[in-house]
Amino acid sequence: MPINEPFAPNSPFAPNSPFAPNSWEARDLGAMLHGFSHLGSLYENGPLVISHGDGIYVEDTHGKRYLEGNSGLWNMVVGFDHPGLIEAACAQIRKFPAYHAFFGRVSAPAVALAEKLLEIAPVPMGKVFFTNSGSEANDTVVKMLWMINRGLGRPDCRKILSRRNAYHGVTGVTASMTGKDYVGAFGLPLEGFLFADCPHYWRFGRDGESEAAFTARCARNLEAQIEAEGPETIAGFFAEPVMGAGGVIPPSEGYFAAIQPILRKYGMPLVADEVICGFGRTGQLWGCQTYGIEPDVIVASKCVTAGYFPMGAILVSAAFHDRLIAAAEEFEEFPHGFTTAGHPVGCAIALKAIDIILNEGVFENVVAVSPHFQERLRGFAAHPHIGEARGVGLMGALELVGDKAKKSPFPPEQPVAEQIANVALEQGLICRPIGQAIVLAPPFIITRAQIDELFDKLQKTLDRVLGD
Repeated sequence: MPINEPFAPNSPFAPNSPFAPNSWEARDLGAMLHGFSHLGSLYENGPLVISHGDGIYVEDTHGKRYLEGNSGLWNMVVGFDHPGLIEAACAQIRKFPAYHAFFGRVSAPAVALAEKLLEIAPVPMGKVFFTNSGSEANDTVVKMLWMINRGLGRPDCRKILSRRNAYHGVTGVTASMTGKDYVGAFGLPLEGFLFADCPHYWRFGRDGESEAAFTARCARNLEAQIEAEGPETIAGFFAEPVMGAGGVIPPSEGYFAAIQPILRKYGMPLVADEVICGFGRTGQLWGCQTYGIEPDVIVASKCVTAGYFPMGAILVSAAFHDRLIAAAEEFEEFPHGFTTAGHPVGCAIALKAIDIILNEGVFENVVAVSPHFQERLRGFAAHPHIGEARGVGLMGALELVGDKAKKSPFPPEQPVAEQIANVALEQGLICRPIGQAIVLAPPFIITRAQIDELFDKLQKTLDRVLGD
């Protein structure tokens, strides 16, 4: 079919819908292009159009209320109507509504936020660079690594190493670091992007292999891969403390302790992608603290503004910064940036969000309720179609299996995770299907009673979809 030819009238993806012509659902299907959405379900069931939210709940345009079990997209951690964040945004808009961070000029809130991020960083860091998202931040770090190596006289040191099943973004570069099969839809990854083992013991451990032995094998394989590629050609290693969009996959025991000496041996920078884990999700302020990671670069986003403004931040070590500045001398500048990065409204919101998390009992609540969340989550492990219940802090996943003994998934013609997500909506719960896993990451302000509400709704959903 020519690229400009319209869909046939009977196509399931034609802009026709069974909904009332002026309904929000019909208007959405007529105008919106949805990312990361199961198109079959979307055109059959229609979109969920949200009107507003309060606390950890959202309400659709029909007045139906849902417990938001994924904090929006990991990020709405203090709820959907926090008065302090709303006022911080309004006050900054009234005072100074917008500016950039180019040409040595910057707004005062951007400077204050950079200072705050350096103050609370899990390891000593030197400077902060702002972007509009985690994707832009990871993309920027790759360009920094390429520029540094060019400045050091190593123009061929451009390969980027991440891990299978990792998620680092959606730009051409960051999708190339994302170890998911769907990047093949775009002809990615680009040349020079490499993937190490996914440290998921349940899925990739061999029969009779202990978790410690699995970790040791991952480390051996990493070093062998570096040697085979040539350490002088690899610019950096990217890793999430917990693989979030890969399905909430905590690393195998001792994983980072095993691989960090290898990276140091070859002088390879370690970039910690804290986009999902940062600011409390794992039960400590940073995922790096949870797993003993000592990175050269930290990438943050999502929770830095509690979801109230798009923002990404890159924290670089002093040594990394010095090398970047030396490489920039040839051009008399660091020739990179984004018009709205370091936006004063976003920075004012981020300063308030960090204050709320640290000083208004939000982080303490995460620590207090996480054990109950994990206990309820692991209560599903005995289910005949749950292969693994895994998680850390206030994040978790249930891995669905057709055959538990063989750890085999349901066949592709049975989109069970999608069915569970759809039935959960009927129960008033928003959860996220990722592959054949159901992912949960509720707001940091969730109470013990609301955790029970969440899992009670999920239990009813599993009973309907999977039976007893």
